[in-house]
Amino acid sequence: MKKNELKQQVTAAIQACLDKKAEEISILEMEKGSGAFTDYFVLCSGTNPRQVQAIADEVELRLKAADVRPAHVEGYKQGEWVLVDYVDFVVHVFSEKARKFYDLERLWKTAKRLEPSELKPLPRTGKKTKAKASTTMVARRKQAKAVPRRKKA
Repeated sequence: MKKNELKQQVTAAIQACLDKKAEEISILEMEKGSGAFTDYFVLCSGTNPRQVQAIADEVELRLKAADVRPAHVEGYKQGEWVLVDYVDFVVHVFSEKARKFYDLERLWKTAKRLEPSELKPLPRTGKKTKAKASTTMVARRKQAKAVPRRKKA
């Protein structure tokens, strides 16, 4: 997967966590050769099992809208620690108690801690091609024709 695309997906997951009022959001960039099976961990906490589930639901919903589905989800029913695995990154949604107990930040202390702003994808360079622009215009015209118009009285 392209680095920019991955950063966009991780950013979308973080925004989903924020939208559901997740607390203590941490982003860990895993080191190559550290034994980690993924590139990023997104960690956050919810105050109760329902909020933990709601945060996990929002992450899945947001990424599903971008046509990205998790490879695996664990712990949803219990609502203590929901792990949503997207292969290149993993979202961990904890209850406060479970987060303190497992302390993944300590376990992966060699990982680089990132701020959400550090994950912003690089802007695209280059101009829109005429082919893309004309295709968009054709699509807009077709859509406009498909909408029925009211007759004047």
